[in-house]
Amino acid sequence: MTRLLGISGSLRKASFNSGLLRAATELAPDGVALLAGSITGIPLYNGDDEREQGILPAVQALKQQLAEADGLLLFTPEYNNSLPGVFKNAIDWLTRPASDIGPLFGGKPVAVLGASPGGFGTILAQDAWLPVLRTLGTRPWFEGRLMVSRAQSVFDAEGNLTDETTRQRLAQFIAGFAAFTAGG
Repeated sequence: MTRLLGISGSLRKASFNSGLLRAATELAPDGVALLAGSITGIPLYNGDDEREQGILPAVQALKQQLAEADGLLLFTPEYNNSLPGVFKNAIDWLTRPASDIGPLFGGKPVAVLGASPGGFGTILAQDAWLPVLRTLGTRPWFEGRLMVSRAQSVFDAEGNLTDETTRQRLAQFIAGFAAFTAGG
């Protein structure tokens, strides 16, 4: 069984990226378990807070899910032509203490995908993740790319993916990444 962790970089209830993650969990192929992790409850990183309170429960839970996963999927929104601060903040928390970077991220297969109301999908946000992923020592998957543009036309008001063509593209993306993760 290949275990994947998907994380949406949005906190909005009807988020397109959270909806894309929900759809991906339904479309994972046989032999693949895709768990939806959450950045909800992760505060802004502050080294003083870390020193005084340690690693907070929401961060610990996500770190445990990442440790148990064979691969990581980042469902990224695009804000102002880059990655969302709230999402990067969550990843920053996951790297605390710094000694956890290697065990959690080192060599871990990672793929980035996303949905946006704009015409270019999340191309700039996906590219903005590359230096972060390189710094963390991950093994990015470059064979597939999924950028859902004009997301308001393929999701309903609750953030559910309703477009069959996009669902098929998502299923192919997840299957390709799972094969990469499993070494195929």
